[in-house]
Amino acid sequence: MPDRPTITDVYDARKRISGHITRTPLRNYPSLDELVGAEVWIKHENFQTLGAFKVRGGLNLLSKIDPELIDNGVVGASSGNHGQSIAYAARTHKIPCVIVVPVGANPDKVRSMQNLGAEVVFEGSYYDQSRDAAKNIAEERGFYYIDAANEPDLIAGVATYSLEIFEDLSDIDTIFAPIGAGSGAAGACIVAAAVSPSTRVIGVQAEAAPAAQLSWKAGKPVAAEMKTSAEGLATAYGYELPQTILRDLLEDFILVSEDAIEDAVSDYLDHTHSLVEGAGAAALAGAKDQREKIKGQRVVVIASGANLSRAHLSKIVGTRGA
Repeated sequence: MPDRPTITDVYDARKRISGHITRTPLRNYPSLDELVGAEVWIKHENFQTLGAFKVRGGLNLLSKIDPELIDNGVVGASSGNHGQSIAYAARTHKIPCVIVVPVGANPDKVRSMQNLGAEVVFEGSYYDQSRDAAKNIAEERGFYYIDAANEPDLIAGVATYSLEIFEDLSDIDTIFAPIGAGSGAAGACIVAAAVSPSTRVIGVQAEAAPAAQLSWKAGKPVAAEMKTSAEGLATAYGYELPQTILRDLLEDFILVSEDAIEDAVSDYLDHTHSLVEGAGAAALAGAKDQREKIKGQRVVVIASGANLSRAHLSKIVGTRGA
């Protein structure tokens, strides 16, 4: 297993990627304060380049890999946002890119990857099956395989959003971060431990895809059934590198229902007037779930992405009258 990234790696990553990303805003909304019962600040990674935090990791990773290793091209598997990140970074480095996505993947994310120049291959019914196909393509074509989470430079890259949080706001009691594969939450843990040890990081995953939470509890990667519609949380296995970080540094790890996630998407529309996808809204659902425990605290909630399909948005708006 590769070594975990350090806070020095995170600072180095920021220097490397700063010219390619947006420094996203951290905003407080009084109506969300009332909803959650705490002072709530939203880290708007849904305003990031490509509409998700993942682009930070892809850019940092490809900028550090030996050019000879990626000369033929790169390949990865993704439910969408990781794939966009790698496609964007590959275009920046002018190398071929293949992304394997599950059959039925978010069409807007697929179109974005294709527009960025990636070849998109549909294989498997969920991410982890797509990952196996991507590894096969790597062997067949001599491409460099990029994992969605077991990459220290990817974690260091996405951790840069947490640096921005602590530079923009002090005395943070709790951060709620969504967890699929776990790179973003692992990065938040690394930064918090280094610059604000009193800040707790709480991970949030869909109860319909609990593999990461079960792995964290078991102390080893385990598999679990995956049925969530929030594709950014749709992992069926725990990932070893982020799990080692989360086991050491994560304060707690909670699960939220599909209804709670969709309610949070609607809450973002109502209270922040911005679009947040299901995976990105999970952290707000987690904060609402922990309302009694965080009452009166200063809380940061990660809105990790905006890439919600039109069909899913229509369903949420239609059923909740948003």
